[in-house]
Amino acid sequence: SLVVLFGATAGAYGAKLGSDERELILLVWQVVDLPSKKVGTLHKSLVKADNLDLSDQCRELSGLTPEGLGKAEPLDRVLQQFSQLVSSDLKVLGRSSYTLCSDGQLLIRQVLHPETSKKNFLLSDCFYSFYDLRKEFHTCYPSSATVKDQTIKTMAEYLGLGTDETEEDFGVWQVKTMVAIIFSMLSENCNHIFTEPETVKYKYETGPCSKSEAVDSETVIRARGLPWQSSDQDIARFFKGLNIAKGGVALCLNAQGRRNGEALVRFVNSEQRDLALERHKHHMGSRYIEVYKATGEEFLKIAGGTSNEVAQFLSKENQVIIRMRGLPFTATQEDVLGFLGPECPVTGGKEGLLFVKYPDGRPTGDAFVLFSCEEYAQNALKKHREILGKRYIELFRSTAAEVQQVLNRYMSTPLIPTLPTPIIPVIPPPYTIATGSIRDCVRLRGLPYTAGIDDILEFMGDATGDIKPHGVHMVLNQQGRPSGDAFIQMKSADKAFMVAQKCHKKMMKDRYVEVFQCSGEEMNFVLMGGTLNRSGLSPPPCKLPCLSPPAYAAFQTAAVIPAEAALYQPQALLPTTRTPQASAAAPPTVTYYPAQAAQLYMNYTAYYPSPPVSPTTVGYIAAPPGAVAAAATATHTPILPQPGALVRMQGLPYNTGMKEILSFFQGYQYAPDDYNGLIQLSDQARSVLQAPKEWVCL
Repeated sequence: SLVVLFGATAGAYGAKLGSDERELILLVWQVVDLPSKKVGTLHKSLVKADNLDLSDQCRELSGLTPEGLGKAEPLDRVLQQFSQLVSSDLKVLGRSSYTLCSDGQLLIRQVLHPETSKKNFLLSDCFYSFYDLRKEFHTCYPSSATVKDQTIKTMAEYLGLGTDETEEDFGVWQVKTMVAIIFSMLSENCNHIFTEPETVKYKYETGPCSKSEAVDSETVIRARGLPWQSSDQDIARFFKGLNIAKGGVALCLNAQGRRNGEALVRFVNSEQRDLALERHKHHMGSRYIEVYKATGEEFLKIAGGTSNEVAQFLSKENQVIIRMRGLPFTATQEDVLGFLGPECPVTGGKEGLLFVKYPDGRPTGDAFVLFSCEEYAQNALKKHREILGKRYIELFRSTAAEVQQVLNRYMSTPLIPTLPTPIIPVIPPPYTIATGSIRDCVRLRGLPYTAGIDDILEFMGDATGDIKPHGVHMVLNQQGRPSGDAFIQMKSADKAFMVAQKCHKKMMKDRYVEVFQCSGEEMNFVLMGGTLNRSGLSPPPCKLPCLSPPAYAAFQTAAVIPAEAALYQPQALLPTTRTPQASAAAPPTVTYYPAQAAQLYMNYTAYYPSPPVSPTTVGYIAAPPGAVAAAATATHTPILPQPGALVRMQGLPYNTGMKEILSFFQGYQYAPDDYNGLIQLSDQARSVLQAPKEWVCL
């Protein structure tokens, strides 16, 4: 037997039924016995909604009023009456079992299941299997309109049935017409058989996902705005009524390994995905959730895994996963099992524990635990922030996709990033930074923080041709970020004067830029960390007496390159920079330092893009494999052995500056004898090695 079912909500009707999250207000049904072609009594029940504010479309089509609905029964009582009346009608017809039949899928999937889930009561088993009359009709009559375009009225018109809806009450005409359509399909001409009902999954099934698995992009959505504590079961409940693929909920994590309020959800087919998109801005608790299309590649990036250990851990199906964070690094499996206690037994004992480790085997302090039922998982969550050893432990609900994500993150990240192929600095003919009192430089103040070398050259316009080679110097702060200032060396004082007159307060992007004429002496003071203001020159700050230069005089000495500047590989530390068109033909260079200030400012400038010169003035080329050994024997290119050359610091306070790091390492020196006999050094290079050690701030 079939139970033909029709319903309406207080909001949208037709193709948008359920998309506005409005409650059910009407149910109409009738039992149809297929073998005998007999029908039971037609029943119509009003449903009292929590919100009786009816939309204009609902008022017009249904003729219902808030006053009439206020006297009706709530949904749970109406569904009880539905079950009782259907059973009674079946007995009269001599039948015992039945399947629902509705006009499309929206009433079952988008209205009844979501609403009952929010109101925390269960639907009977009959609502998890139903026939979609539109699909059955199209199967019986292939030449009819597509399933998506079918309505009760179009199906009746195709069969030549009466379509005057005004003859009956709203809902009654729809059910009677659906019954007539079914009888037409059962006629000798068609002899249609109802064999394959639509199904609704009872619960979400967890499971692993492999990166080699093919995922159809037409089945994936991205949900945004989720509460941070939401689990995969919460997301499955939000999409109640729709069939999510096994292991199809992947919670996204941020760079710190914490949930970012987004999830990728994979459905069994594109039809279910399209219904999920209709739940855009539906609510989970007090939050509305945004739903967008996503791709299979995005899903595999989050949920896919390759580890056999993880696959074995997740092979136990229908388990509740709990994530533990903050474990002592010395914690063992016995310690974790003892912490959880007998009230929350772990599935499989030690086999239900998965410790997250770095590639070298060191523990990260994270672990995942499997529990066989919700009760055990709830008992474990009660131990949130309890103490194990000397640390408090955080416990959260987790998912199979989160397990994959966390393992992928730790296993794919090297402890120290691998440096590129060794590189050899190319030293061109000496080039000096301008000094003296000749005002052949200009200062740009108020640059947009996003401005680069190309933007400055475009700002200069025709005057670009009057810039000295490598004469553009960006001023960066101690964090390596643009300060909004730049200095440009012009070919003459007259050219600098013309630029200052022409470009002063000219717009760059959405800001005007001030342009002032200045001297090389003034430029060097600012590039070396000093300030230039109306009161004159302020010397560069220096906190460490052992690193201070003898005096703060203008640096008049010809520029030299310290030997130590050629010992490291800035391409491993500096971001890729754009090469200005004006200097495209110029040979690459290295960074030069005034001899008097080399010792003081090496730690500020050699290894990240900060003063005295812009990043584009640092030129390096990758060395072929055989060139490194040859370069090591050359007298003009000293290369130190790499082991021990770099030190990584972890756990620094967020407000730490370079001066604090220098103070931390104060007093450490090179041991010159360690390098004697290894490479040939010039006197200048040897003097640098014997000086107090200069540390690199990465």
